[in-house]
Amino acid sequence: MKIAKLLPIAVLATACSITAIAQTTIQPEVLKGSETEFRNFWDVRQYEYSLKIDTENKRLSGENTITFTFIKDVTNPTLQIDILKPMEAKLLTSKGIKKSQRNGDFLFVTLDGHYRKGSVGKLKFSYHGPATIAKNAPWDGGWVFDRSASGQPFVAVAQEGLGLSSWLPCKDSWADEPDLGVIAHLEVPKKLVGVANGRLISRQENKTSQTFTWQVTNPINNYSIAPSMGDYVHWGETFSGAAGKLPIDYYVLRENLDRARQQFRQVPPMLSAFEYWLGPYPFYEDGYKVVETPYLGMEHQSNIAYGNGYQNGYQGSDLSETGEGLLWDFILVHESGHEWFANNITADDVADMWIHEAFTTYSEALYMEKLFGREKAFRYMRGLANRIENDRPVLGTRGIRDEGSSDMYFKGANMLHTIRMIINNDVLFRDILLGLNKDFRHRTITGRQVEEYINAKSGIDFDPVFRQYLSTTQIPTLQYRQNGRQLKIRFTNCLPHFTMPVRSANGTLLQPTDTWQEVTLPQGEHFLPDENYLIGIDPQP
Repeated sequence: MKIAKLLPIAVLATACSITAIAQTTIQPEVLKGSETEFRNFWDVRQYEYSLKIDTENKRLSGENTITFTFIKDVTNPTLQIDILKPMEAKLLTSKGIKKSQRNGDFLFVTLDGHYRKGSVGKLKFSYHGPATIAKNAPWDGGWVFDRSASGQPFVAVAQEGLGLSSWLPCKDSWADEPDLGVIAHLEVPKKLVGVANGRLISRQENKTSQTFTWQVTNPINNYSIAPSMGDYVHWGETFSGAAGKLPIDYYVLRENLDRARQQFRQVPPMLSAFEYWLGPYPFYEDGYKVVETPYLGMEHQSNIAYGNGYQNGYQGSDLSETGEGLLWDFILVHESGHEWFANNITADDVADMWIHEAFTTYSEALYMEKLFGREKAFRYMRGLANRIENDRPVLGTRGIRDEGSSDMYFKGANMLHTIRMIINNDVLFRDILLGLNKDFRHRTITGRQVEEYINAKSGIDFDPVFRQYLSTTQIPTLQYRQNGRQLKIRFTNCLPHFTMPVRSANGTLLQPTDTWQEVTLPQGEHFLPDENYLIGIDPQP
Protein backbone atom coordinates (compact mmCIF):
# COMPACT_ATOMS: atom_id res chain seq x y z
CA MET A 1 0.00 0.00 0.00
CA LYS A 2 1.37 3.41 -0.92
CA ILE A 3 1.92 5.68 2.06
CA ALA A 4 -0.34 8.70 1.95
CA LYS A 5 0.58 12.23 2.99
CA LEU A 6 1.67 12.45 6.64
CA LEU A 7 -0.88 14.17 8.86
CA PRO A 8 0.34 16.68 11.44
CA ILE A 9 1.01 14.28 14.30
CA ALA A 10 4.61 15.44 14.39
CA VAL A 11 7.18 13.57 16.41
CA LEU A 12 8.75 15.89 18.96
CA ALA A 13 11.23 15.19 21.74
CA THR A 14 8.90 16.56 24.42
CA ALA A 15 6.56 14.61 26.63
CA CYS A 16 2.83 15.04 26.16
CA SER A 17 1.02 16.23 29.29
CA ILE A 18 -1.29 13.71 30.87
CA THR A 19 -4.89 14.78 31.10
CA ALA A 20 -8.06 12.75 31.63
CA ILE A 21 -7.92 9.05 32.35
CA ALA A 22 -8.81 6.82 29.42
CA GLN A 23 -11.94 4.98 30.46
CA THR A 24 -12.98 1.58 29.19
CA THR A 25 -15.08 -1.24 30.59
CA ILE A 26 -13.62 -3.79 28.19
CA GLN A 27 -11.90 -6.66 29.98
CA PRO A 28 -8.09 -6.70 29.72
CA GLU A 29 -8.02 -10.10 28.00
CA VAL A 30 -10.38 -8.75 25.33
CA LEU A 31 -8.29 -5.59 24.91
CA LYS A 32 -5.24 -7.78 24.38
CA GLY A 33 -6.90 -10.31 22.10
CA SER A 34 -9.47 -8.47 19.98
CA GLU A 35 -9.67 -5.77 17.36
CA THR A 36 -11.60 -3.39 19.61
CA GLU A 37 -12.66 0.22 18.99
CA PHE A 38 -9.14 1.25 20.02
CA ARG A 39 -7.48 -0.95 17.40
CA ASN A 40 -9.85 -1.40 14.47
CA PHE A 41 -9.26 1.94 12.72
CA TRP A 42 -5.46 1.91 12.35
CA ASP A 43 -2.87 -0.36 10.79
CA VAL A 44 0.79 -0.48 11.80
CA ARG A 45 3.19 0.28 8.94
CA GLN A 46 6.56 0.17 10.70
CA TYR A 47 8.30 0.08 14.05
CA GLU A 48 11.67 1.76 14.55
CA TYR A 49 13.03 1.02 17.99
CA SER A 50 16.22 1.51 19.94
CA LEU A 51 17.27 -0.71 22.83
CA LYS A 52 19.91 -0.56 25.52
CA ILE A 53 20.24 -3.48 27.94
CA ASP A 54 21.65 -2.92 31.43
CA THR A 55 22.90 -6.45 32.13
CA GLU A 56 23.98 -5.73 35.71
CA ASN A 57 20.57 -4.51 36.82
CA LYS A 58 18.58 -6.39 34.18
CA ARG A 59 16.84 -3.28 32.96
CA LEU A 60 15.83 -2.12 29.48
CA SER A 61 15.49 1.34 27.96
CA GLY A 62 14.97 2.87 24.57
CA GLU A 63 12.48 4.45 22.20
CA ASN A 64 9.97 3.22 19.64
CA THR A 65 8.42 5.15 16.75
CA ILE A 66 5.18 3.66 15.41
CA THR A 67 4.22 4.63 11.86
CA PHE A 68 0.60 3.76 11.08
CA THR A 69 -2.18 4.22 8.55
CA PHE A 70 -5.80 5.07 9.25
CA ILE A 71 -7.98 2.41 7.65
CA LYS A 72 -11.25 4.31 8.15
CA ASP A 73 -12.34 7.92 8.64
CA VAL A 74 -12.26 8.86 12.35
CA THR A 75 -12.67 11.91 14.57
CA ASN A 76 -10.78 12.32 17.86
CA PRO A 77 -9.82 8.64 17.86
CA THR A 78 -8.22 6.86 20.81
CA LEU A 79 -5.38 4.44 20.05
CA GLN A 80 -4.52 1.60 22.41
CA ILE A 81 -0.78 1.11 22.89
CA ASP A 82 0.15 -2.07 24.73
CA ILE A 83 2.95 -1.98 27.33
CA LEU A 84 2.91 -4.48 30.16
CA LYS A 85 3.73 -3.52 33.71
CA PRO A 86 6.22 -2.99 35.28
CA MET A 87 7.65 -1.42 32.10
CA GLU A 88 7.09 2.34 31.95
CA ALA A 89 6.39 4.25 28.74
CA LYS A 90 6.11 7.94 27.92
CA LEU A 91 4.59 9.50 24.84
CA LEU A 92 7.12 11.81 23.17
CA THR A 93 4.74 13.07 20.48
CA SER A 94 3.10 16.38 21.26
CA LYS A 95 1.40 17.95 18.26
CA GLY A 96 -2.02 16.58 17.43
CA ILE A 97 -2.50 14.88 20.82
CA LYS A 98 -5.64 15.57 22.85
CA LYS A 99 -4.89 13.38 25.85
CA SER A 100 -2.86 10.38 26.97
CA GLN A 101 -3.19 8.13 29.98
CA ARG A 102 -1.80 4.84 31.28
CA ASN A 103 -4.43 2.33 32.38
CA GLY A 104 -2.97 -0.98 33.54
CA ASP A 105 -1.11 -2.67 30.70
CA PHE A 106 -2.31 -0.09 28.18
CA LEU A 107 -1.52 3.46 27.20
CA PHE A 108 -4.51 5.18 25.59
CA VAL A 109 -3.66 8.07 23.27
CA THR A 110 -6.48 10.30 22.00
CA LEU A 111 -5.79 12.37 18.88
CA ASP A 112 -7.36 15.73 18.21
CA GLY A 113 -9.17 16.26 14.93
CA HIS A 114 -10.51 14.39 11.93
CA TYR A 115 -8.41 11.84 10.07
CA ARG A 116 -9.17 10.43 6.66
CA LYS A 117 -8.83 6.82 5.59
CA GLY A 118 -5.42 6.29 4.02
CA SER A 119 -3.63 9.08 5.85
CA VAL A 120 -0.52 8.29 7.88
CA GLY A 121 0.56 9.23 11.40
CA LYS A 122 3.46 8.67 13.76
CA LEU A 123 3.71 8.27 17.50
CA LYS A 124 7.00 8.12 19.38
CA PHE A 125 7.49 6.66 22.84
CA SER A 126 10.32 6.21 25.29
CA TYR A 127 10.34 3.18 27.58
CA HIS A 128 12.32 1.90 30.53
CA GLY A 129 12.05 -0.55 33.36
CA PRO A 130 13.03 -3.96 34.69
CA ALA A 131 13.09 -6.76 32.15
CA THR A 132 10.53 -9.51 32.64
CA ILE A 133 12.71 -12.52 33.42
CA ALA A 134 11.68 -15.77 31.77
CA LYS A 135 11.04 -18.62 34.19
CA ASN A 136 11.33 -21.28 31.50
CA ALA A 137 12.01 -19.80 28.07
CA PRO A 138 10.72 -20.12 25.46
CA TRP A 139 7.49 -21.53 26.97
CA ASP A 140 7.24 -19.15 29.93
CA GLY A 141 8.55 -16.16 28.07
CA GLY A 142 10.66 -13.16 28.86
CA TRP A 143 14.31 -12.18 28.92
CA VAL A 144 17.14 -14.58 29.66
CA PHE A 145 20.35 -13.16 31.15
CA ASP A 146 23.30 -15.53 31.03
CA ARG A 147 27.08 -15.54 30.59
CA SER A 148 29.22 -17.11 27.90
CA ALA A 149 32.30 -19.19 28.70
CA SER A 150 34.37 -16.01 28.35
CA GLY A 151 32.31 -14.39 31.10
CA GLN A 152 30.61 -11.95 28.76
CA PRO A 153 26.87 -11.15 28.99
CA PHE A 154 24.68 -13.42 26.86
CA VAL A 155 21.13 -12.04 26.61
CA ALA A 156 18.05 -12.82 24.51
CA VAL A 157 14.26 -12.71 24.66
CA ALA A 158 11.45 -15.19 23.82
CA GLN A 159 7.92 -13.77 23.96
CA GLU A 160 5.41 -15.72 21.86
CA GLY A 161 2.92 -16.09 24.71
CA LEU A 162 3.93 -13.04 26.71
CA GLY A 163 3.96 -10.63 23.79
CA LEU A 164 6.26 -7.92 22.45
CA SER A 165 4.47 -5.46 24.73
CA SER A 166 6.29 -7.05 27.68
CA TRP A 167 9.08 -4.58 26.89
CA LEU A 168 8.24 -2.45 23.81
CA PRO A 169 5.29 -0.04 23.46
CA CYS A 170 3.40 -1.37 20.42
CA LYS A 171 0.10 -2.56 19.00
CA ASP A 172 0.48 -6.11 20.27
CA SER A 173 -2.01 -7.86 18.01
CA TRP A 174 -1.38 -11.02 15.99
CA ALA A 175 -3.74 -9.59 13.37
CA ASP A 176 -1.63 -6.49 12.69
CA GLU A 177 1.92 -6.93 11.47
CA PRO A 178 4.05 -3.88 10.57
CA ASP A 179 3.71 -4.02 6.78
CA LEU A 180 6.99 -2.25 6.08
CA GLY A 181 8.87 -4.17 8.73
CA VAL A 182 11.12 -3.01 11.55
CA ILE A 183 14.30 -1.01 12.06
CA ALA A 184 16.24 -1.90 15.22
CA HIS A 185 19.11 0.03 16.83
CA LEU A 186 20.88 -2.10 19.45
CA GLU A 187 23.43 -0.41 21.70
CA VAL A 188 25.78 -2.97 23.27
CA PRO A 189 29.20 -2.92 25.01
CA LYS A 190 32.12 -2.65 22.62
CA LYS A 191 33.22 -6.27 23.04
CA LEU A 192 29.76 -7.66 22.23
CA VAL A 193 27.55 -8.00 19.16
CA GLY A 194 23.88 -7.06 19.00
CA VAL A 195 21.72 -9.12 16.64
CA ALA A 196 18.14 -8.49 15.52
CA ASN A 197 15.82 -9.53 12.71
CA GLY A 198 16.64 -8.88 9.07
CA ARG A 199 19.88 -7.60 7.58
CA LEU A 200 22.65 -5.65 9.25
CA ILE A 201 22.50 -2.09 7.89
CA SER A 202 25.24 -0.40 9.86
CA ARG A 203 27.54 -0.61 12.88
CA GLN A 204 28.56 2.57 14.67
CA GLU A 205 31.35 2.62 17.26
CA ASN A 206 31.03 4.91 20.27
CA LYS A 207 33.45 5.53 23.14
CA THR A 208 32.47 2.51 25.25
CA SER A 209 29.77 0.90 23.12
CA GLN A 210 28.69 0.21 19.57
CA THR A 211 25.29 0.38 17.90
CA PHE A 212 24.12 -2.25 15.45
CA THR A 213 21.27 -1.26 13.13
CA TRP A 214 19.18 -4.02 11.56
CA GLN A 215 16.26 -3.78 9.14
CA VAL A 216 13.38 -6.04 8.20
CA THR A 217 11.59 -4.96 5.03
CA ASN A 218 8.80 -7.56 5.06
CA PRO A 219 5.77 -7.79 7.37
CA ILE A 220 6.69 -9.50 10.64
CA ASN A 221 4.65 -10.89 13.52
CA ASN A 222 5.25 -9.05 16.78
CA TYR A 223 6.55 -11.93 18.85
CA SER A 224 9.26 -12.51 16.24
CA ILE A 225 10.79 -9.10 16.96
CA ALA A 226 13.50 -10.50 19.20
CA PRO A 227 16.95 -8.93 19.70
CA SER A 228 19.88 -10.64 21.43
CA MET A 229 23.46 -9.85 22.34
CA GLY A 230 26.56 -11.84 23.17
CA ASP A 231 30.19 -12.57 22.47
CA TYR A 232 29.20 -13.65 18.98
CA VAL A 233 31.37 -14.60 16.04
CA HIS A 234 29.89 -14.54 12.57
CA TRP A 235 30.24 -16.35 9.29
CA GLY A 236 27.99 -16.69 6.30
CA GLU A 237 27.31 -18.48 3.05
CA THR A 238 25.03 -18.12 0.04
CA PHE A 239 22.19 -20.49 -0.76
CA SER A 240 21.17 -20.84 -4.41
CA GLY A 241 17.45 -21.16 -3.93
CA ALA A 242 14.17 -21.09 -5.76
CA ALA A 243 14.04 -17.28 -5.76
CA GLY A 244 17.73 -16.55 -6.35
CA LYS A 245 20.69 -16.03 -4.05
CA LEU A 246 19.77 -16.14 -0.36
CA PRO A 247 22.34 -14.88 2.17
CA ILE A 248 22.70 -17.17 5.18
CA ASP A 249 24.30 -15.79 8.34
CA TYR A 250 25.31 -17.51 11.57
CA TYR A 251 25.99 -15.82 14.91
CA VAL A 252 27.30 -18.16 17.61
CA LEU A 253 29.23 -17.81 20.85
CA ARG A 254 32.96 -17.70 20.28
CA GLU A 255 33.60 -20.92 22.17
CA ASN A 256 31.12 -22.85 19.99
CA LEU A 257 32.37 -21.84 16.56
CA ASP A 258 33.86 -25.20 15.52
CA ARG A 259 30.83 -27.20 16.69
CA ALA A 260 28.48 -24.76 15.00
CA ARG A 261 30.28 -24.91 11.66
CA GLN A 262 29.89 -28.69 11.70
CA GLN A 263 26.25 -28.81 12.87
CA PHE A 264 24.97 -26.06 10.63
CA ARG A 265 25.99 -27.94 7.51
CA GLN A 266 22.42 -29.21 7.77
CA VAL A 267 21.01 -25.79 6.85
CA PRO A 268 21.35 -25.64 3.01
CA PRO A 269 19.86 -29.13 2.35
CA MET A 270 17.10 -28.32 4.85
CA LEU A 271 16.20 -25.10 3.02
CA SER A 272 16.24 -27.00 -0.27
CA ALA A 273 13.80 -29.59 1.11
CA PHE A 274 11.46 -26.92 2.46
CA GLU A 275 11.52 -24.99 -0.80
CA TYR A 276 10.55 -28.18 -2.65
CA TRP A 277 7.52 -28.82 -0.45
CA LEU A 278 6.49 -25.33 0.67
CA GLY A 279 7.79 -22.91 -1.95
CA PRO A 280 10.54 -20.27 -1.97
CA TYR A 281 11.87 -19.10 1.38
CA PRO A 282 9.48 -16.21 2.13
CA PHE A 283 12.00 -13.53 3.10
CA TYR A 284 14.82 -13.39 0.56
CA GLU A 285 15.04 -9.61 1.02
CA ASP A 286 15.77 -10.02 4.74
CA GLY A 287 18.03 -13.06 4.55
CA TYR A 288 18.07 -16.20 6.69
CA LYS A 289 19.96 -16.22 9.97
CA VAL A 290 20.60 -18.62 12.86
CA VAL A 291 21.54 -17.00 16.19
CA GLU A 292 22.65 -18.85 19.30
CA THR A 293 20.50 -18.04 22.34
CA PRO A 294 20.58 -18.99 26.05
CA TYR A 295 17.35 -20.97 25.64
CA LEU A 296 16.26 -23.86 23.43
CA GLY A 297 14.92 -22.04 20.37
CA MET A 298 12.22 -19.99 18.67
CA GLU A 299 11.05 -19.18 15.15
CA HIS A 300 11.99 -15.49 15.12
CA GLN A 301 11.57 -14.36 11.53
CA SER A 302 14.87 -14.19 9.59
CA ASN A 303 16.51 -14.61 13.00
CA ILE A 304 16.11 -18.25 14.10
CA ALA A 305 16.93 -18.66 17.81
CA TYR A 306 19.07 -21.75 18.44
CA GLY A 307 20.04 -23.38 21.74
CA ASN A 308 19.97 -27.11 21.06
CA GLY A 309 23.56 -27.76 22.06
CA TYR A 310 24.82 -28.53 18.55
CA GLN A 311 23.39 -32.03 18.59
CA ASN A 312 20.78 -33.94 16.64
CA GLY A 313 17.32 -34.64 17.97
CA TYR A 314 15.48 -32.58 20.56
CA GLN A 315 18.18 -31.87 23.15
CA GLY A 316 19.69 -35.19 22.09
CA SER A 317 16.47 -37.21 22.27
CA ASP A 318 13.96 -38.38 19.67
CA LEU A 319 10.42 -37.14 20.26
CA SER A 320 9.03 -39.93 18.10
CA GLU A 321 10.95 -42.64 19.99
CA THR A 322 11.54 -44.38 16.68
CA GLY A 323 15.18 -43.40 16.23
CA GLU A 324 14.34 -41.35 13.15
CA GLY A 325 14.39 -38.05 15.02
CA LEU A 326 18.10 -38.46 15.75
CA LEU A 327 19.01 -38.09 12.09
CA TRP A 328 18.72 -34.30 12.22
CA ASP A 329 18.78 -31.26 14.49
CA PHE A 330 15.21 -30.72 15.71
CA ILE A 331 15.55 -27.03 16.56
CA LEU A 332 17.16 -26.12 13.25
CA VAL A 333 14.45 -27.91 11.28
CA HIS A 334 11.36 -27.11 13.34
CA GLU A 335 12.09 -23.43 13.92
CA SER A 336 13.10 -22.95 10.29
CA GLY A 337 9.90 -24.64 9.13
CA HIS A 338 8.06 -21.87 10.95
CA GLU A 339 9.42 -19.38 8.41
CA TRP A 340 6.66 -20.70 6.14
CA PHE A 341 3.95 -21.46 8.73
CA ALA A 342 3.90 -18.78 11.47
CA ASN A 343 6.03 -16.13 9.78
CA ASN A 344 4.92 -16.20 6.14
CA ILE A 345 1.39 -17.36 6.99
CA THR A 346 0.40 -16.09 10.44
CA ALA A 347 -2.75 -16.86 12.42
CA ASP A 348 -4.63 -13.64 13.11
CA ASP A 349 -5.61 -14.97 16.54
CA VAL A 350 -3.78 -17.13 19.07
CA ALA A 351 -6.77 -19.47 19.06
CA ASP A 352 -5.76 -20.66 15.58
CA MET A 353 -2.13 -21.31 16.45
CA TRP A 354 -2.56 -24.82 15.03
CA ILE A 355 -1.85 -23.17 11.66
CA HIS A 356 1.68 -22.59 12.94
CA GLU A 357 2.36 -25.76 14.87
CA ALA A 358 0.48 -28.46 12.96
CA PHE A 359 1.98 -27.53 9.60
CA THR A 360 5.45 -26.92 11.02
CA THR A 361 5.48 -30.22 12.90
CA TYR A 362 4.42 -31.91 9.67
CA SER A 363 7.17 -30.04 7.85
CA GLU A 364 9.62 -32.12 9.90
CA ALA A 365 8.28 -35.23 8.17
CA LEU A 366 8.35 -33.52 4.78
CA TYR A 367 11.98 -32.59 5.36
CA MET A 368 12.73 -36.19 6.36
CA GLU A 369 10.93 -37.58 3.35
CA LYS A 370 13.01 -35.45 0.99
CA LEU A 371 16.35 -36.28 2.61
CA PHE A 372 15.86 -39.71 4.19
CA GLY A 373 12.92 -41.30 2.41
CA ARG A 374 9.20 -41.82 2.79
CA GLU A 375 9.38 -44.85 5.06
CA LYS A 376 11.44 -43.08 7.72
CA ALA A 377 9.26 -39.97 7.53
CA PHE A 378 6.03 -41.92 7.96
CA ARG A 379 7.48 -43.94 10.83
CA TYR A 380 8.44 -40.67 12.50
CA MET A 381 4.87 -39.38 12.19
CA ARG A 382 3.39 -42.55 13.66
CA GLY A 383 5.77 -42.22 16.58
CA LEU A 384 4.71 -38.63 17.24
CA ALA A 385 1.08 -39.77 17.43
CA ASN A 386 1.90 -41.54 20.70
CA ARG A 387 2.47 -38.13 22.30
CA ILE A 388 -1.09 -36.92 21.75
CA GLU A 389 -2.74 -36.15 25.10
CA ASN A 390 -6.34 -35.31 24.13
CA ASP A 391 -6.54 -33.06 27.20
CA ARG A 392 -8.59 -30.32 25.55
CA PRO A 393 -9.44 -29.15 22.03
CA VAL A 394 -6.73 -27.88 19.69
CA LEU A 395 -8.75 -24.74 19.00
CA GLY A 396 -8.67 -21.98 21.59
CA THR A 397 -11.25 -19.24 22.14
CA ARG A 398 -10.92 -16.34 19.72
CA GLY A 399 -10.66 -12.77 20.94
CA ILE A 400 -9.04 -13.29 24.36
CA ARG A 401 -5.49 -14.49 23.53
CA ASP A 402 -6.41 -18.07 24.38
CA GLU A 403 -4.42 -20.80 22.69
CA GLY A 404 -5.69 -24.35 22.52
CA SER A 405 -4.10 -27.61 23.57
CA SER A 406 -0.45 -28.41 22.92
CA ASP A 407 -1.93 -31.23 20.83
CA MET A 408 -1.78 -28.61 18.06
CA TYR A 409 1.71 -30.05 17.42
CA PHE A 410 1.42 -33.83 17.23
CA LYS A 411 -2.34 -34.23 16.79
CA GLY A 412 -2.46 -31.35 14.32
CA ALA A 413 0.41 -32.80 12.28
CA ASN A 414 -1.12 -36.28 12.24
CA MET A 415 -4.44 -34.75 11.17
CA LEU A 416 -2.61 -33.26 8.16
CA HIS A 417 -0.94 -36.62 7.54
CA THR A 418 -4.39 -38.24 7.58
CA ILE A 419 -5.68 -35.62 5.12
CA ARG A 420 -2.74 -36.43 2.86
CA MET A 421 -3.65 -40.13 3.00
CA ILE A 422 -7.25 -39.32 2.08
CA ILE A 423 -6.23 -37.13 -0.86
CA ASN A 424 -3.99 -40.00 -2.01
CA ASN A 425 -2.22 -37.81 -4.54
CA ASP A 426 1.11 -36.37 -3.44
CA VAL A 427 1.36 -34.08 -6.45
CA LEU A 428 -1.92 -32.47 -5.43
CA PHE A 429 -0.98 -32.42 -1.74
CA ARG A 430 2.28 -30.63 -2.53
CA ASP A 431 0.42 -28.19 -4.78
CA ILE A 432 -1.84 -27.35 -1.82
CA LEU A 433 1.16 -26.61 0.41
CA LEU A 434 2.80 -24.54 -2.31
CA GLY A 435 -0.47 -22.73 -2.96
CA LEU A 436 -1.04 -21.89 0.70
CA ASN A 437 2.34 -20.19 0.92
CA LYS A 438 1.84 -18.37 -2.37
CA ASP A 439 -1.79 -17.29 -2.04
CA PHE A 440 -1.55 -16.30 1.64
CA ARG A 441 1.99 -14.93 1.37
CA HIS A 442 2.85 -12.43 4.14
CA ARG A 443 -0.72 -12.47 5.45
CA THR A 444 -2.53 -13.00 8.72
CA ILE A 445 -5.44 -15.41 8.30
CA THR A 446 -7.95 -17.54 10.18
CA GLY A 447 -7.94 -21.28 10.58
CA ARG A 448 -11.20 -21.39 8.67
CA GLN A 449 -9.50 -19.85 5.63
CA VAL A 450 -6.95 -22.66 5.67
CA GLU A 451 -9.70 -25.27 5.94
CA GLU A 452 -11.69 -23.80 3.06
CA TYR A 453 -8.54 -23.60 0.93
CA ILE A 454 -7.76 -27.29 1.46
CA ASN A 455 -11.38 -28.22 0.72
CA ALA A 456 -11.42 -26.19 -2.49
CA LYS A 457 -8.05 -27.30 -3.84
CA SER A 458 -8.51 -30.98 -2.98
CA GLY A 459 -12.13 -31.18 -4.11
CA ILE A 460 -12.91 -33.02 -0.85
CA ASP A 461 -15.06 -31.76 2.02
CA PHE A 462 -12.78 -32.12 5.03
CA ASP A 463 -15.06 -30.16 7.37
CA PRO A 464 -16.00 -33.30 9.39
CA VAL A 465 -12.29 -34.04 9.79
CA PHE A 466 -11.41 -30.51 10.91
CA ARG A 467 -14.31 -30.39 13.39
CA GLN A 468 -13.46 -33.79 14.83
CA TYR A 469 -9.72 -33.31 15.31
CA LEU A 470 -9.59 -29.60 16.14
CA SER A 471 -12.76 -29.04 18.17
CA THR A 472 -12.99 -32.23 20.25
CA THR A 473 -10.68 -34.41 22.32
CA GLN A 474 -11.97 -37.60 20.67
CA ILE A 475 -9.88 -39.67 18.28
CA PRO A 476 -12.35 -41.57 16.05
CA THR A 477 -12.24 -45.31 16.59
CA LEU A 478 -12.80 -47.63 13.64
CA GLN A 479 -14.79 -50.69 14.66
CA TYR A 480 -14.96 -53.56 12.18
CA ARG A 481 -15.95 -57.20 11.93
CA GLN A 482 -14.93 -59.43 9.01
CA ASN A 483 -16.65 -62.62 7.94
CA GLY A 484 -15.07 -63.94 4.79
CA ARG A 485 -15.31 -61.19 2.18
CA GLN A 486 -18.02 -59.36 4.15
CA LEU A 487 -16.89 -56.47 6.32
CA LYS A 488 -19.05 -54.52 8.76
CA ILE A 489 -17.53 -51.18 9.70
CA ARG A 490 -18.30 -47.93 11.55
CA PHE A 491 -16.73 -45.07 13.53
CA THR A 492 -17.28 -44.62 17.26
CA ASN A 493 -15.92 -42.04 19.72
CA CYS A 494 -16.77 -39.32 17.24
CA LEU A 495 -19.17 -36.48 16.54
CA PRO A 496 -22.67 -37.36 15.31
CA HIS A 497 -22.78 -38.07 11.56
CA PHE A 498 -18.98 -38.17 11.36
CA THR A 499 -17.61 -39.64 8.15
CA MET A 500 -14.09 -39.97 6.81
CA PRO A 501 -12.69 -42.07 3.94
CA VAL A 502 -10.24 -44.77 5.04
CA ARG A 503 -8.06 -47.07 2.97
CA SER A 504 -7.03 -50.53 3.97
CA ALA A 505 -3.40 -51.57 4.08
CA ASN A 506 -4.04 -53.11 0.64
CA GLY A 507 -5.42 -49.86 -0.74
CA THR A 508 -9.15 -50.66 -0.67
CA LEU A 509 -11.11 -47.43 -0.19
CA LEU A 510 -13.94 -47.43 2.37
CA GLN A 511 -16.38 -44.71 3.44
CA PRO A 512 -17.26 -45.49 7.06
CA THR A 513 -19.69 -43.31 9.04
CA ASP A 514 -20.93 -43.46 12.61
CA THR A 515 -23.44 -46.18 11.68
CA TRP A 516 -22.73 -49.78 10.71
CA GLN A 517 -22.18 -50.42 7.02
CA GLU A 518 -21.48 -53.66 5.23
CA VAL A 519 -19.12 -53.89 2.25
CA THR A 520 -17.66 -56.69 0.18
CA LEU A 521 -13.86 -56.88 0.16
CA PRO A 522 -11.71 -58.08 -2.74
CA GLN A 523 -11.13 -61.81 -2.84
CA GLY A 524 -8.61 -62.94 -0.24
CA GLU A 525 -8.19 -59.61 1.56
CA HIS A 526 -7.78 -59.67 5.31
CA PHE A 527 -8.83 -56.19 6.38
CA LEU A 528 -6.40 -53.95 8.23
CA PRO A 529 -6.65 -50.14 8.13
CA ASP A 530 -3.69 -48.22 6.75
CA GLU A 531 -1.56 -47.39 9.81
CA ASN A 532 -0.99 -43.78 8.72
CA TYR A 533 -4.51 -42.61 9.67
CA LEU A 534 -4.97 -40.97 13.03
CA ILE A 535 -7.70 -43.32 14.24
CA GLY A 536 -8.22 -45.91 16.93
CA ILE A 537 -8.66 -49.52 15.87
CA ASP A 538 -11.24 -51.84 17.48
CA PRO A 539 -11.64 -55.18 15.68
CA GLN A 540 -14.81 -56.93 16.77
CA PRO A 541 -15.02 -60.70 17.43
